Amino acid sequence: MAALGWGVVATPAIAQDEPRSAGQARVSDIIVVTATRRAQDVQEVPIAVTAVGPEQLEAQAIDDVTDLGSVAASFNFSRAQAASNGIVLRIRGIGTTSNNIGFESAVGVFIDGAYQSRPGVALSELVDVERVEVLRGPQGTLFGRNSSAGALNIVNRRPDLSEYGGFVDASYGNFDQYSLQAAVNMPIVEDQLALRVTGAIRERDGFIGVLDAAGNQFDTTNDVDRYLVRGQLGFATDGGIEGRIIVDFSQDNTSCCGAIELLRSPIESGGLFGLVGLGPRGGMASPIVADSPVDQSSARDAQDNRLVTLSRAPVADIENSGITGEIEVPLNSNVDLVYVASYREYEANESFDSDFSALDAFNVLSNTTSIETMTHELRLQGVGFGGRFDWLVGAYYSNEDILSSPILGLGEDYGELVGATLFGPTGGAFGPNPLTVLSGGFDPATTRTSNLFGQSGESFSIFTHNVISVTDSLDLTVGLRYSDESKDGFFAQSSSNNPVCASLAARVAAGAIPPTLAGPVIGLGCFPLTAPADLPQSAFLPLPQSFDASFEDDELIYTVKLGYQLDNVNLYASFTHGFKSGGINLDATAGVQASNPTFDSELVDAFEVGLKARFLGGRVTSNLAIFHQDFTNFQILEFTGTQFSSFNVPQAISSGVELETVVQVADGFSINTSIAYTDARYPDDCAAATDALAVQNLCGFSLTNAPDLVAILGASYETALTDSFDLFLNAQIRSVSDSRTSTQGRAVPTAAAQLGQTPLSPFDVQDGVTTINVRAGIEQSAGGWGVELWSTNLTDESARGVTFNTALRGGSRSAFMAQEPRMYGVTLRTTF
Repeated sequence: MAALGWGVVATPAIAQDEPRSAGQARVSDIIVVTATRRAQDVQEVPIAVTAVGPEQLEAQAIDDVTDLGSVAASFNFSRAQAASNGIVLRIRGIGTTSNNIGFESAVGVFIDGAYQSRPGVALSELVDVERVEVLRGPQGTLFGRNSSAGALNIVNRRPDLSEYGGFVDASYGNFDQYSLQAAVNMPIVEDQLALRVTGAIRERDGFIGVLDAAGNQFDTTNDVDRYLVRGQLGFATDGGIEGRIIVDFSQDNTSCCGAIELLRSPIESGGLFGLVGLGPRGGMASPIVADSPVDQSSARDAQDNRLVTLSRAPVADIENSGITGEIEVPLNSNVDLVYVASYREYEANESFDSDFSALDAFNVLSNTTSIETMTHELRLQGVGFGGRFDWLVGAYYSNEDILSSPILGLGEDYGELVGATLFGPTGGAFGPNPLTVLSGGFDPATTRTSNLFGQSGESFSIFTHNVISVTDSLDLTVGLRYSDESKDGFFAQSSSNNPVCASLAARVAAGAIPPTLAGPVIGLGCFPLTAPADLPQSAFLPLPQSFDASFEDDELIYTVKLGYQLDNVNLYASFTHGFKSGGINLDATAGVQASNPTFDSELVDAFEVGLKARFLGGRVTSNLAIFHQDFTNFQILEFTGTQFSSFNVPQAISSGVELETVVQVADGFSINTSIAYTDARYPDDCAAATDALAVQNLCGFSLTNAPDLVAILGASYETALTDSFDLFLNAQIRSVSDSRTSTQGRAVPTAAAQLGQTPLSPFDVQDGVTTINVRAGIEQSAGGWGVELWSTNLTDESARGVTFNTALRGGSRSAFMAQEPRMYGVTLRTTF
C-alpha cells in the first residue's frame, strides 16, 4: 500500500470562505462545482467528482496537479525523464503514457475553462485557486477534448469587484526549500471593475544525488525551480454582463529526472566493460544494485539510496504563457450566452544524459519544443417549461501547432559501449570499437543528428447537454457531442554527420558483414535516434525514414443519466460513450521501413451507478460510485530501450468501487476516508493471434500504475487556544497496493510460444507503500496571520513510478521515482 499527502482530505470537498471560530461544525457547508457547466452543489451532480476548495489545497500542500492524489484516491501520476512531456496523469488506472509530444493525455486538463493540450503545459503552481474538480470517468460531452479517463477542472479565484484584499504565504523546509505565494485584489470601479494579481515562486534542491564514475557526488536532480505570475481583470455591468480577462506567465527550470539503476547489466557482470576500456562498471557507480531479477532486497536498497550516475544532470528551461477571456451575457431571464477563448504559447528547451551513466555515450544535446494552442467555446444555455428543462447547446474549436527539434549526439564512449555489447557474440574479434572496424574506419564519437518533428491539428465539435425533470425527484440527462479531429504531422532531418550508419548499411547490403552480425550492427551502429534518415538501404533495413502523415477521425460522443433525489440522498445511474483522438507518433523510428506512423483513436463505453448522501443532520457526507469501463483501441507508447513504439491494444477494462466519506465527529473534530478499489487490466483475450507480439504480450496483466487498492484516512482537529487564536492539527495516512511500473508485459517477448509462460519484466512491480503526513499550527480566529509546521512522507518511504530497460546496457533496468522523500518545514500566512 502507498502514499502521498497532507492534513485533511477533502473528498467530498467541503468549502469554507468566511472565517469561523474554532470548533464550529461544518454541517451546512457545501462546495459549488461546474462539472456539468452549471453551478451546482457537488452532492447533487450525477457524476463521480472530488472537489477541493482553497482551504483543503492549503491543508494538503497541493502545489500542482501531480499532488492531487492526496485528495482523490482514484487519481495518480507518474513522471519520466523529460520535464516538459514526461508527465502521465491517470484516473481509475487509465492514462496515456507520455514522453512523446504526439500523444495527448487521456485525462483532460482545463484551467478557467480553457483546454491544456499536454499535462506538462498545466504543470504550474496551483496558487490562489477557488477549487479543483477531479471528474472521474469519461467527460467528453461537455469538456472539450480527450477526456476518455476523466478531467481536471481548475478554477482560479475570480477578482472581487467590491473589496480590497489579499494574502501572503511564505514557507521554508529541508532540501533548502522555500516558496512565496501572494495575491492582491484591487477594485478599480466598485462593483464594476477589479484587478487581481497573483504570484508564486518555489525552489528546492534536488533529492537525488548525481555521481560521477568514481562514485563522487557532484550535483543533484529532481529539484524544483519555478515561478508564476497571473493577472485578472474582472468586470460586470448593470445589465448583468460579466466576465474576466486572464493573462499568465510561468517559467520552470526544474532538473528532471534521475533514473536509479536497479538491475546490474549482464555486460558488467561478465566483465566486458573492462575489456573495452570502460572500467569494470562501465560508467556506473551506485553503491548498491541488484545482481539478479530476484534480488528484490538490493533493488529496494538502491531505490532508498536515491543516487544516480550521470555525466551531467538534466537541464530544462520552460516558458508557458497565455491569455484567456470569458464573458457571460444574459439574453433574458432564462437564457445566457457564454463565450470562452484562449491562446497559449509553450516553449521548452531541455538537455539530458540519455545513456543513464557517467559515460559520454548518448546525449540529448538540446530538445526544443514549442506548442501554440488556440481554443474557442460558445455555449447557449437556459431553462424552460417552468424550470423542468435545463438545456445547453454549444460549439467548440481548437487549433494546435507543435514543433520539436531534438539534437542528439554520440559521445567519445559510444563505440566502446557498443563494443562491450558485441564482445560476447564476436569474442572480441573486432576489438574494443567494432563499429569503426566494420564500417571501414569511421568512428561514431562526436557525431550528431538534428531531427525535426511537427504537427498541426484542428478539432471542431458541436454539443448539447440537457437535464429533463421527469418528476420533482427524477431527472433524465442526455448529452451528445459530435467531434471532428484532423492532424498533419511530419518527421524530417535537418542535418546528420554520422557516416558510420551509412557505411554499415551499405556493407550489410553488399554482404560484407556476416549475416549473424547484421542485425546487431545495424541496430547499434544506426542507433534509431541518431541515424541518418532516408538512406538507400532504408527500404529493406530498419532505418529511419522521414514521413508526412495525416490523421482524421470523427465520433459521436454521448451520455445518458438517470438521477433520483430524496431528502439528502442522490441516486444516479449513467452510460457514457467516450472518445480520445488518435494521432501521429512523432518519433524518428515511427516511419521505419515505410510503416504507418499513426495510431488509432481510443473509445470507451462506461457504466456507473452512484449514491451521494448527507445524514445525521449533515454531520456525515458519503459518496459511493460503482463503475465499469470498456476501452477499445487503448493507446500505448512503449520504450524498448532503444526506441518509442506506439500501438493500440484492442481491449482494456477498468472496473471498481469508490467510497468517500467525511464524518463530523464533534465540533472541531472530523474524520475523512477515501477508498478506491480498481481492477484496471488487459483481459486475457485482449488481442487476436494475428496482432503484433508486443500487443499480445500485454494480455492478462494489469495496466501500468494502476494499483488495485488505494485508501486514505485523515483527521482534523481545531480548538480555541484563546479568544483570538486557534490551534489546528491535521494528519493523514495514505496507502496504495502493489502496482506495475512498466508498459512491457513479459521478460522474454521473443516468441508467441512463450506467451503465458514468462514472468513480468524484472522489478516491474512496486511493492505497496504507506506514508504519513502531518500538519499543526496556530492562526487568528477571525483571519489575519498564522504559523504552521508540516511534514510529508514522515517515515521517508520511497516508491518508483516508471521502470524501463536502460538504453544500450543489455538487460539492465532503471526506474524514475514517483515519491518525494520526507519533507518538513514551516509556513507563515497572513491575509488582509
